[in-house]
Amino acid sequence: MDDLKIDLKSIIGFDLAGSPKRETGYAFYDGKRLKAGYLYGDEEILGLVMDFNIVMIDAPLSLPKGRESLESLGPHFRECDLALRKAGIKFFPLTLGPMRMLTKRAMTLTSIFEKQGKKVFETFPGAFYDSVGLKRKDKDSILEFYRNLNLPIENRFYLQDELDAVACWISGVCYTLGRAVIFSGEDGQIVFAGRECIEFLKSRF
Repeated sequence: MDDLKIDLKSIIGFDLAGSPKRETGYAFYDGKRLKAGYLYGDEEILGLVMDFNIVMIDAPLSLPKGRESLESLGPHFRECDLALRKAGIKFFPLTLGPMRMLTKRAMTLTSIFEKQGKKVFETFPGAFYDSVGLKRKDKDSILEFYRNLNLPIENRFYLQDELDAVACWISGVCYTLGRAVIFSGEDGQIVFAGRECIEFLKSRF
């Protein structure tokens, strides 16, 4: 992994939950192994993120242009959302029910992270899984994919949140390498690892 010549230890991925009562998955590289786990409250997240410079979050980090808040009336989709839809990638609109709580929490945390000087990016494990031919909720296949990629990941049972956080971390690696897929617009962007980057990483992890 050192052959990549980037600081893998500067990246952390979060599969953020909308509520602090539900598991938020995380993943990062400690120099020897890829660590994945889960936590709950904002204070736990803020404590963990201190040592990282690049934060990848599976949650909307911005509102559609023309929409002042989640509570007000306005557009439901950002330009990057429309790009996802055009590519045939299914997703939940950020104005849909529970997604509102997730978006609000993600935007609040992002504001704090950015004030700390961190680079924060929205990512989407579903888009990553689709691009490499994985079923989004097939944990066994996802874990096997990670092992075949030679990720130094522990051999144990994983929650879906943890596996999704690993996908977020991989997307951060691809972004840092300049090889990520980026759907962007003036009201936000979504960054994720695509097939081309995965093929590049196969011989380097």
